Amino acid sequence: MILRLLRGLVPEDRLTRRLAIQSIISAFGDGAFLTGSAFYFTQLVGLSAQHVGLGLSVAAAVQFLVSVPTGRWVDRVGAKHAWVGMAAAQAALYFLWPAINGFVTFLLMMAAMSVVESTMRAGRNAYQIAIFPREQRVASQAFMRAARNVGYTLGALLAGMALALDSDTAMELVPILTGALLVGNTVWVWRLPPLVVDVPEQPLEKALESAGQKGSALRNRGFLLMSIFNGVLSTHGVLLNTVIPLWLVEETDAPRVLLAWLFGTNTVMAVLLQVAAARGVTTVQQSLHAQYRGAACFVLSCGIVLVTHDTTGWITIVLVWLGHVTVTGSELFQSAGMWGLVAELSDPERLGDYQGVSSLGYTLGDVWAPALYTFLAMTLGAPGWIIIALIVVAAAVAIGPASRAAERHLAGGPVVTEADEVPHPAH
Repeated sequence: MILRLLRGLVPEDRLTRRLAIQSIISAFGDGAFLTGSAFYFTQLVGLSAQHVGLGLSVAAAVQFLVSVPTGRWVDRVGAKHAWVGMAAAQAALYFLWPAINGFVTFLLMMAAMSVVESTMRAGRNAYQIAIFPREQRVASQAFMRAARNVGYTLGALLAGMALALDSDTAMELVPILTGALLVGNTVWVWRLPPLVVDVPEQPLEKALESAGQKGSALRNRGFLLMSIFNGVLSTHGVLLNTVIPLWLVEETDAPRVLLAWLFGTNTVMAVLLQVAAARGVTTVQQSLHAQYRGAACFVLSCGIVLVTHDTTGWITIVLVWLGHVTVTGSELFQSAGMWGLVAELSDPERLGDYQGVSSLGYTLGDVWAPALYTFLAMTLGAPGWIIIALIVVAAAVAIGPASRAAERHLAGGPVVTEADEVPHPAH
């Protein structure tokens, strides 16, 4: 059973394997730095915790503001060109980390990183949608998500060893090593197959009519609403990384060492089960079913965790662990549903634009959810957990009609058949 599961983590086709390896390299670099970033900023740069928090908030705000413009820029220059260019820019910025000497330069760096990462994500996701045939899109994303978790784990281990050395010099070398890994990532992306766009011949009047009917991604109100509701459903990360850990420490008698086991379980599940959770997700309806399964896991997690305020001993430990397992299930299913909806509901001629709009809802969730969920759970207790669950239920109910509206908007232009899809190289 275990061997079969592990074999299932290795993609059968060559292109997916190449993209999975790229994901490991990229996440290895990011994970190495992010794990030790709190130490780096506070102990080496000399920033206060409040300054670091403010910088992260500024980064999130910048990313929200640039999502749509960067997505449109990707459409103008081409998905792969944008991905390669921003991968190189990301590597260069990490080499510049040692030049940060105060709060102002820290803010400037965080803003620059946000622009680069937003553009790179739009280019990467647009490339991954365009390069694969419809039936492989979600499965390939699942392989890459699992691979990224492997990369983040390797990066965290490397940073952990640097921290264990208790040497400032070792930590100062981490962003340089990250930059070097990301140079390798840039070369790997550059060597990926090019996209070949084959635009079907059609009369000029028909092409103009199609463009006028569809317009930019922001004009597709169904897609915009779907992205917002998807952003709500994706706030499982806030429960996973913030609310449940705070709840464990402040509202239960569970030992704090349980936190390490919780995050370890999440990592193992994300690596081993993401591909299985995404299996069979291709159409809009299948993607919505995955979103509903993710929402059900989210609500179940809220119900499990809220009772741990009144439990003791091993019962608390088991229930908190189960709450973390179920919210990880929400992550696995919701991610698969998100990939399917974005791939199926994006205009093939405006993939970058649609990627930019899809990230608006996700980024917006990072803005409001941490403060609201923390307040609801930590201040109101059980009623707060119920309100969080009701927010998720409302988003799950609304995402279906929004997705259908997005479908109707795209159908306003010519129907895209398989013969009209972007050709993909043999692999």
